[in-house]
Amino acid sequence: MNMPDEKQNKVNILCMKWGTLYSADYVNKLYNMVKRNLTLPFDFYCFTEDGIGILPEIKIKPLPEISIPTKNQVSPWRKLSMLASDLDGITGKALFLDLDNIIMDNIDCFFTYSDKLSIIENWTQKGQGIGNSSVYYFEIGKYGYILDKYNRDPEAVVSRYDNEQIFVSKEIGKDLVFWPEEWCKSFKRHCIAGRFMRFFKAPIIPKDVKIIAFHGHPRPHEALEGRWPKKLIPFLRKPSWLSEYWR
Repeated sequence: MNMPDEKQNKVNILCMKWGTLYSADYVNKLYNMVKRNLTLPFDFYCFTEDGIGILPEIKIKPLPEISIPTKNQVSPWRKLSMLASDLDGITGKALFLDLDNIIMDNIDCFFTYSDKLSIIENWTQKGQGIGNSSVYYFEIGKYGYILDKYNRDPEAVVSRYDNEQIFVSKEIGKDLVFWPEEWCKSFKRHCIAGRFMRFFKAPIIPKDVKIIAFHGHPRPHEALEGRWPKKLIPFLRKPSWLSEYWR
């Protein structure tokens, strides 16, 4: 009797940490949130040049090789390397998560929604066919042609596209799949009250949300402190619910 290959039945969670913008604590908290909210067997991978302080349950992988123009070194273009035809031996279904995401509910559905690359419809570019790569699903190796095209002339690609998510979206075109709108929300756009009300009204949890993206500022640790490093908006009400989920 042939026993099923456990590795083949697992799904993959991928994240990246490079430089000093995010600490190991962000990786560890993301892992713990996944563990609480994913019932499927999974392997959790962090691609990084510095694995110090990261939990032993997390599989550390070196940052994949990719040519990034000097002016774009701290930009998200490095995330394109996740689309490599050979991702250091990892195969199968994968969900990529930015480190500053907060998982609010079960995420099994992200692995069954579609067999195509699935992504957030970018909140600031509705109707333009542009994804937001804070949360996206794909089959590892299936989209290697996109990275290959980038690698042929990185300077030309980054001069034409503002960021990697626009480039990926345009390359996939009509085959790009967007998550249901309620699954992924932006902390800045959907949780914080508008204008001066944000000084009086605490951030909310959007209905039926599964993941809240803290893209840019404030980052989760800043929100917990009520800080927003902007000259015109130096502080905001603390989200009382954040510490319950981001742990």
